[in-house]
Amino acid sequence: MAIVVGFVPRPEGHAALDRAIEEAKLRRVRLVVLNVSRGDALVDSRFASSSDWEAVKAKLEASGVEHEVAQTVEARDPADQLLRVAEETNAELIVIGLRRRTPVGKLIMGSAAQTVLLDADAPVLAVKAARD
Repeated sequence: MAIVVGFVPRPEGHAALDRAIEEAKLRRVRLVVLNVSRGDALVDSRFASSSDWEAVKAKLEASGVEHEVAQTVEARDPADQLLRVAEETNAELIVIGLRRRTPVGKLIMGSAAQTVLLDADAPVLAVKAARD
């Protein structure tokens, strides 16, 4: 069993990572951190830079949580990649970050988040970043 978290180098990604670390400690399970791109990594703001990724690894090491990290570039949708990893690791929980949205934006949730929420076999914990 594992917890799988989708990481993006934005406040909601950091909030998801922090919460996933807490959950992994509470549940005493391995944490799998995934950062993915569709293949347009040079222009994909969701793909972590090497410095962002090193900071994630340092945070995980400091937490003491058993973990693994994966940063992939595949032609498939990031949500599908996250769901595939969750299935492969027999995830007991998936953690994702959500952006704060305007009232109109709330009508149309991000497609990746919506896909994960609707298609995941495991429970999904959706986390928002703290307000500034």
